Formats: sequence, C-alpha cells, structure tokens
Amino acid sequence: MIRVFIGYDDNESVAYHVLAHSILRHASQPVSITPLVKRHMSSFYQRERSSIESTDFSFTRFLVPYLSGYQGWSMFMDCDMLMTADIAEMFALCDDKHDVMCVKHDYVARDDVKFLGAVQTKYEKKNWSSVM
Repeated sequence: MIRVFIGYDDNESVAYHVLAHSILRHASQPVSITPLVKRHMSSFYQRERSSIESTDFSFTRFLVPYLSGYQGWSMFMDCDMLMTADIAEMFALCDDKHDVMCVKHDYVARDDVKFLGAVQTKYEKKNWSSVM
C-alpha cells in the first residue's frame, strides 16, 4: 500500500481534494491518502500557529514518520499540487540508504506575499519539504 499524507488547511480544501483525486485517478496500486488536519492532532500536537506559518501544515508535515509508526515509506505532499502520472513511479525511486528524500532545487521567492495574502517567508532550501 502506498501511503500519502497531504497537507490540509481549511482555506485550501478544494486543492486537497483535487490532489487526492488526481493521485487516485492515475494510481496503478492501492493508495492510502491521509489529510494532515492540525485540529485532529490536538492530542499529541499543541504547537500554536506562528506568523511565519502560512498553512496549518507548515510543521505538521514533519509528523509523517510518527504517523506512519516509523515503518516503511510514506510521502508528504503540499495540497497545491496535481498528479499527472502514476504515484507508484515516484515510490519506485525510494532508496533505503536515505532517511528522507526530496528534490533539492534552487528557488528564490520573488514576492513578499503568497497565496491568500500569506507572508512569503524567505529561507534556504525553500520548497524542499513540499514533497518528501
């Protein structure tokens, strides 16, 4: 079973559903999709959202190993994506010599404001954690 966790924010619920649908539409293997809904994690995650967090899943994405019981491979995706190919192709790239895998691309934010008027926080390795 391919395990996928998608960041969920009430302000982007349509994006979450579009991504989940696109994953299932193209998948050749069974996929378990779990929305990372911060309010559902209140029994073990109580961190208050700070001004640098543009979504409810800015930090909850890093709970995926815990939520997976520290077993096997799982994927996290920001909700503002669209899968146009089989997610099994991405999982075929998993390599046990790594604890986490991501695309280490160079990206420099050009604007000070992003989607829905959120502050664009500029930092090194921007977007590396969008898909892990």
